[in-house]
Amino acid sequence: MERLMHYVWKHRLWHPEKMLTVDGRSVRIIDPGQHNMNAGPDFFNAKISIDGHLWAGDVEIHVRASDWHRHHHDNDRAYDSVILHVVDYDDTFITRSNGEVIPQMRMPCNPEFHQHFTNLVNRADLDLPCCDTIAAMPPLYLTDWLASLAYERIYDKSDRILELLKRMSGDWESTCYVTLARALGFGVNGQPFELLALSLPLRFIGKHSDSLTSIEALLFGQSGLLDEPSAQTDSYAASLKREYDFLAHKFGLRKPQALGWKMSRMRPANFPHRRIAIFAAMLHGGFRMVNRMLDIASREDADALLNPPLSGYWTTHFTFGREAPTRTFVMSKSSIDGLIINVVAPLMFAYGQSHDRPELSDKAIDLLQALPAEHNSIVDLFKRAGIKVADAFASQAVIQLRRNYCQQKKCLYCRIGHRRLAARSSRQ
Repeated sequence: MERLMHYVWKHRLWHPEKMLTVDGRSVRIIDPGQHNMNAGPDFFNAKISIDGHLWAGDVEIHVRASDWHRHHHDNDRAYDSVILHVVDYDDTFITRSNGEVIPQMRMPCNPEFHQHFTNLVNRADLDLPCCDTIAAMPPLYLTDWLASLAYERIYDKSDRILELLKRMSGDWESTCYVTLARALGFGVNGQPFELLALSLPLRFIGKHSDSLTSIEALLFGQSGLLDEPSAQTDSYAASLKREYDFLAHKFGLRKPQALGWKMSRMRPANFPHRRIAIFAAMLHGGFRMVNRMLDIASREDADALLNPPLSGYWTTHFTFGREAPTRTFVMSKSSIDGLIINVVAPLMFAYGQSHDRPELSDKAIDLLQALPAEHNSIVDLFKRAGIKVADAFASQAVIQLRRNYCQQKKCLYCRIGHRRLAARSSRQ
């Protein structure tokens, strides 16, 4: 309820003719102030006229006036700057820390408006209760919001890469190595892949980069997949186990516990064994990926870099033990597109941001706009609602919208939700 009151105040959705303090003085809002998302009063630097007298300061909003005391604001000098207390229920008067009474005003939310907000938020993570609003929105308004969401998403990914870069002591190759590993998990196994890479520093792999067997031994050994029952009776897995035991002793490696690999309801080509084999092929011969990724200008460039041919055992196996009935392919076109979306473009964007090279950040956006839209349930949901999702830039936008707004019940911060609520605001 308090979030809704913040929304009404911020967007001026009140009844101007009903703005009175609880003791009957007229109130005119000149500037509602700046919304504060941290500690302290809810809105900073507001300007208010009370009975013709101008006040400048902060505004605090509560459902009940007594919440002021319940939150101990009466003894907190940070709240002495409050010039107006906005409430739904006026159940007490409130004061500053020196005992001075603060003007108070009721701003009750229209029950129908509140119910509409509740219905919207409670269904936001299940379907799209705003789908009729989407269909009626001006195309330019919707396009602008989707572009903002797409940029928000790539900035989020860029920030994650830059945080990882700090953890890697500024080593871009190690940062790329861990980022690529996580992306090879394709969501469901992203976390185990990232933990695997973090447990196996790139410099150790670099010491044996000329031996594909040694790289596979290190990766499969650290992954724990050499301990599964199917690997116990497989001669190739046994040879990798012997090599891993030697290298683990040499480098003082400790195997992560219970990485939690998932394989149920998964196509064999997506099994973690298969992805690790592909990762090993990428690492074979030395991992010098950053500059090569920055040079990517097309999907064909990415395919040459991110789709290495497999050899030997993994040309006919998806896991240890049972041989595949036919010779297996490496990665699909959609999988390569996924690596461009989740590794190449974010890395390029982050590198451009950190090295003051805006042309690289622009190039990352161009790559996304040149790729086809992703195919998943989220994209399908918004397509059915009437949103045109023409490329990966747009599909990233609707994924950001769904995960960071709909599923987080942040309808108040979504421009689509705002448009729907503003149309049914408390102005009546």
